Amino acid sequence: MNIPKYIERPVYMDRIMPYARKDIMKILVGQRRVGKSYLLFQLMDRLSVLHPEDQQIYINKELHEFADIRNAQDLLKYLASRRDPARRLALFIDEVQDIDQFETALRSLQAGGGIDIFATGSNAKLLSGELATYLSGRYVEIKVYGLTYNEFLTFHRLEQGLDSLQTYLKFGGLPYLKHLPLEDSIVFDYLRNVSDAIILKDIVARYDIRNVAFLQRLCRFLADNVGSLVTARKISTYLKSQQIKISHNLVIDYLSYLSSAQLVLPARRYDIAGKKIFEIGEKYYFEDLGIRHAMVGFNTSDINKIIENVIFTHLKTAGYDVTVGQIGKKETDFVCEKQGEHLYIQAAYMIPDDKVRDREFGSLLAIPDNHPKKVVTMDPVIGGTYKGIEHVHLENFLLRIVGKTTN
Repeated sequence: MNIPKYIERPVYMDRIMPYARKDIMKILVGQRRVGKSYLLFQLMDRLSVLHPEDQQIYINKELHEFADIRNAQDLLKYLASRRDPARRLALFIDEVQDIDQFETALRSLQAGGGIDIFATGSNAKLLSGELATYLSGRYVEIKVYGLTYNEFLTFHRLEQGLDSLQTYLKFGGLPYLKHLPLEDSIVFDYLRNVSDAIILKDIVARYDIRNVAFLQRLCRFLADNVGSLVTARKISTYLKSQQIKISHNLVIDYLSYLSSAQLVLPARRYDIAGKKIFEIGEKYYFEDLGIRHAMVGFNTSDINKIIENVIFTHLKTAGYDVTVGQIGKKETDFVCEKQGEHLYIQAAYMIPDDKVRDREFGSLLAIPDNHPKKVVTMDPVIGGTYKGIEHVHLENFLLRIVGKTTN
């Protein structure tokens, strides 16, 4: 096949390539339109250079030419008719969840040996943790997110600076935006279509939801309450004020559906002193800020919410497990852990006076350990530390914590 042009995303190549040509399936999962298909193209190119002796077969279930591959048996027959038994096979399947009982075919192929399997999926069936049951530990899951700020600059050929940062915070990081004029009406129309596809195809169809209006209302509630503590009871109380009666259990189910499709990402609360997770109450952030704005509008009065959201998704992209910290009555925005490395983050728009400074830095000063701590803001003049805590501008934080991407 002719592989379309693309911009490389080294962050993901570095994560996937160590598993190449290993006896383990590589499954790329993520929200719709975050660029999983193009990561497959990059992998195909990279592996064709490193291992030109291997045969490559590509299947994209969104293309009509593969419409006859409806189930596991169809997939096995298709591969049997095209596979060269004398060569190792690299198999790439885009939107694998659209093949009924795909897991049985993949298990059979892997058991036969001589095959390297890469697959993508955006349906909740692949995003809900069910892969562990389907593939029984024979796979590695690579989560794919929208563009980091660094990638956004590369894709849109923008220079660093406040204007570029504000554009990123407004429109988000879906890769396809590079093909559109960055104008409100055009971008938000596209993003609304993406969010509709996620809700209708990955949630409503998957879970046979009848109350679509409530699901959409719940999305708007979460968009309005980014970074706020959310409980099923709080949502139910809000809905009652709108003359809508929904049970707590149904609210919990719908929240899990939205999370499984990665439209929103939950952040659990963590007791720093007791080193335990609170069972009640989470915060929710949107995987893509542009989609959030397409739902409720972009308003500069929401800047604190927006900053929290972009820091959270950036940390998730960097591979951190991120929770919301609680120590006594003080809250730390983000407690981050990755491979034994710990990091504490406090987010704010500005530090205009001593009172705000004492509040934001005080939350981190209350934590009795020596792990790195940062306060991230958009103050125009930032430098140095305050009582050992680094004060970082949002743009610098987004540029350096994951690492730069290149063409």
